[in-house]
Amino acid sequence: MMQTDWNSLPDEEFREIFRDWVDDNCPSELRYMRKQRPTYEEVKDWYQALSEKGWLSPVWPVEHGGMGLNPAKHMIYVEEWARLGCPRIPDHGIGLVGPLLIQYGTAEQKAEFLPKILSGEHMWCQGYSEPNAGSDLASLRTSAVLEDGHFVVNGQKIWTTLAHCANWIFVLVRTDKEAKPQRGISVLLVDMSLPGVTVRPIANLRGEKDFCEVFFDSVKVPAHRLVGEVNQGWTLAKSVLGHERIFLGAPTRPEYALGRLEKLATSRGAFDDPAFLSRYAKLRLDLYDLGSSFERFAKILRSGGELGADVSMLKIFNTELYQRITEEMLMLAGEESRYNDDLETENGDVDAMNLFLDSRAPAIFGGSNEIQRNILAKAVLGLPG
Repeated sequence: MMQTDWNSLPDEEFREIFRDWVDDNCPSELRYMRKQRPTYEEVKDWYQALSEKGWLSPVWPVEHGGMGLNPAKHMIYVEEWARLGCPRIPDHGIGLVGPLLIQYGTAEQKAEFLPKILSGEHMWCQGYSEPNAGSDLASLRTSAVLEDGHFVVNGQKIWTTLAHCANWIFVLVRTDKEAKPQRGISVLLVDMSLPGVTVRPIANLRGEKDFCEVFFDSVKVPAHRLVGEVNQGWTLAKSVLGHERIFLGAPTRPEYALGRLEKLATSRGAFDDPAFLSRYAKLRLDLYDLGSSFERFAKILRSGGELGADVSMLKIFNTELYQRITEEMLMLAGEESRYNDDLETENGDVDAMNLFLDSRAPAIFGGSNEIQRNILAKAVLGLPG
């Protein structure tokens, strides 16, 4: 298939091409899924359709099988994906491992792993957080000692998304216990079928087992599975997170939730209640403000700029607005808001309790809101640590 230079197209032309193909090819039964993190098996056909089209990895360079999108086109890709209600695909390989190897991996690592991410043969998970090293990731204790051409890994990771469905994990390990915390960390690529790797799923509030604990008991990882240099993993780990903070602040979840709140309020006659109308107006105005703030940071990326620490405000604003909207839904639903039951309205079902429970986690993952406030206090307001 001939590769188009997407970046040479006007933004709106690219948006139309991408939107039309996605709208025609994304299965209707996968749109607006209740489940935020479906497994590969649940979205396999959509994953493979994107792969065959060459649209699975938007920011990978063309020579590695990606679209090579610049920040402006990538923003359009993300915006249209969300607007059309496309399901999230298992994306640790695409969004994290691929860019990591493209920038820091050896030629052999790229040749071995990149094609298998695109084909769906390899599903990856991310081994960062530990029981006492979540937001304070530099305090991680999972160790890796080099012995006879292998790193012997011991320790535990937690909140490892979709680990029970993955066959590979990229892990932050401590390779120098004497160095300063950020300077003694390395990145390893670990085959999860190796002896000593144990995965235990953790049920969330909705009863789903997206998260897992992963234990390493004297796991022997070949030394050539090291990415980059020994003890330079902290730099690698930060670089692959890239622009994660702006996407954590995208207003798609609050927009979806407010639409469902409007359906429920119409069905219940709540718009005739001045008190509800006042609360609704505030939520609507806050969503406009969030969209405006998001667009301001998006323009920086589109122009090739770098985001500052102030982008942390987006995640706080987004996640707390999402929670307030879903709390309002439960107030309207009252005792009808049951865990597994959607609420029937004349305009379709409303998944009130599902959204309420879903809104709890985003304020924690990707750096908790407390950590984001500390970043703003120190880096933006200049307050003492």
